[in-house]
Amino acid sequence: MLLATQCSSAPTPPGLPPGLPSARGAAAKTQAANPVDSLVRALLDTTAAGSARRADERLGLQAGADVRAFYGPAPAPAWLAADSLGSDAPAALALLAGAPTHGLNAADYGRALLGALRDSLAQPGLPARRARQLARFEVYLTDAVLRFMRDLGRGRLRRYAASARERAAGPTGQPAALLRAGLVNDAVPAAMLAGQPANREYRQLQQALAQWLALPSAPDSAAQHQARYEQVAANLERWRWDALPPTPDYVLINIAACELLVVAHDSVLRRHRVVVGKPTTPTPTLSSAIDRFTLAPDWHVPRSIATREMLPRLKRNAGYLAQGNYALYNGQDHLIDPRSVDWARVTARNFPYTIRQSAGCDNALGNIVFRFANPYAVYLHDTPERQVFAQPYRALSHGCIRLEGPFELAAYLLRRGGQPAQLPSEAACARQPRPREVQLRRPMPLFVRYATCTAEGGHLRFLADPYHRDEVIRRGLFGPKS
Repeated sequence: MLLATQCSSAPTPPGLPPGLPSARGAAAKTQAANPVDSLVRALLDTTAAGSARRADERLGLQAGADVRAFYGPAPAPAWLAADSLGSDAPAALALLAGAPTHGLNAADYGRALLGALRDSLAQPGLPARRARQLARFEVYLTDAVLRFMRDLGRGRLRRYAASARERAAGPTGQPAALLRAGLVNDAVPAAMLAGQPANREYRQLQQALAQWLALPSAPDSAAQHQARYEQVAANLERWRWDALPPTPDYVLINIAACELLVVAHDSVLRRHRVVVGKPTTPTPTLSSAIDRFTLAPDWHVPRSIATREMLPRLKRNAGYLAQGNYALYNGQDHLIDPRSVDWARVTARNFPYTIRQSAGCDNALGNIVFRFANPYAVYLHDTPERQVFAQPYRALSHGCIRLEGPFELAAYLLRRGGQPAQLPSEAACARQPRPREVQLRRPMPLFVRYATCTAEGGHLRFLADPYHRDEVIRRGLFGPKS
């Protein structure tokens, strides 16, 4: 490794935090006149090409802007020792070769080119030719490593959108700065992996994938094996786009699994079945916090349900609402008699009413509803139709999330905040005439995500794709199916 304390007055390269040595300073341990230095500078010079973009295209660089930020205004080798490879280069090459364990394609990171250059350096050759090979290896390895780091931190399909971690870390969180620090501290592998999501779900899935790939697969199952691999890769990519922020405990709802988990310090404390939205009315992914719940809630029927499902029934039978314990209100929030309305003249477009269902055994929200801020008007709630939780396919709702065992979750949330967990029985709650709000002392972080592959005890768990979202990501990562 050629990095040392900076000994010149050259300015710190753009994108690097103060105090980190520049590539020029890093080369101080090399001979004063190193032909590779000038060759590296020539490769990175954008003057002849007319623009950085054209220079990158000419060289075939995938992360040209990051490469130039890494080397700064006075480029000098970082991967070389004298006229051969330094100790950090093999570690970087090994990690690039292991890209498939992260759901990435090793071919995207110059595996063939770097392998050929490395092999050529093991052969005797003229000094001038060897210097050119060393310079090319230097630049292309940096390009491959920085692109790998960018893809790992942001996602291969969204590499131009900074991750939340990058935004929080500022300049020190950029790949060029991370890699420079890794070279200084003899920690290149750690630096290359530093930007990937840190949340439990990503880590466990990536580790399970690495173990799965190490197992032998039967030749006659190659196509299925590849399809499974691509499914895992698509989900790792999803987590890179939308990783969970650091928090010691949280509620995670996986739409594809129809499951709610209560997680604390990487351990699953509670597991509940849920019903999620139908493919035509999907449950949205979101991040929020449960801050309260309502016992014996009223249900304010969403306009979409009122106009699409209830209005046709009202046109046939104005007494329909009374049968379900519903009430009709006009635009001034005054209760009105449905029989007084000329339903033949009401359409979905001019529907001026709101419909509410009072608390009771038949209330669509059941006996309890958990509230959390979100722009989609969805919530987590009980249901009178408990039999649906026994069904393996539970993408059945209009978008809200129905929960099995809601009172158990409520009691846990109260205990977590040091509040008395004295909840009424479900029968008593159903008889209560008016809703009652319970505010949580400690709001619980809530994340709703869509993952069609998870890890359980180090093993991959493959799930259905009810919203048919995998194929778009799979195609972006691997191209059309052959």
